[in-house]
Amino acid sequence: MKSVMGYIAGLLFGLGLALAGMTDPARVLGFLDIFGAWDPTLMFVLGGAVVTTFIGYRLVFRRERPMLGETFQLPTRQDLDVRLIGGSALFGIGWGLSGYCPGPAVASIAGLTAPLFAMLIAMVAGWFLARAIPARD
Repeated sequence: MKSVMGYIAGLLFGLGLALAGMTDPARVLGFLDIFGAWDPTLMFVLGGAVVTTFIGYRLVFRRERPMLGETFQLPTRQDLDVRLIGGSALFGIGWGLSGYCPGPAVASIAGLTAPLFAMLIAMVAGWFLARAIPARD
């Protein structure tokens, strides 16, 4: 059941991205073009995500335990390390260069183009690279 719920959540996420037009890299690049033809759409999508998450967390944490698990699984680390900052920087650089972040990229696979393919290859290579670099706990 947990896998089914994960699939449904991913499907809703992808549908939301598609409906908001976030599978179009021109929207993202338009948002980053603050001195040109600026497109604020991404700001509203991100704002909607923050509001939804804010309300959702407050509703969920009123429960003693999750519906499909024994305990809530929350991160405990609060420090910033080289891997986190480096990964964040690479994510931002890749997003700015391609106009895709992982969610919209996967949602756009049906209309695969050469830039999208290159971004997906770089993303998968990044996953393998991240696993190859040892984490310090």
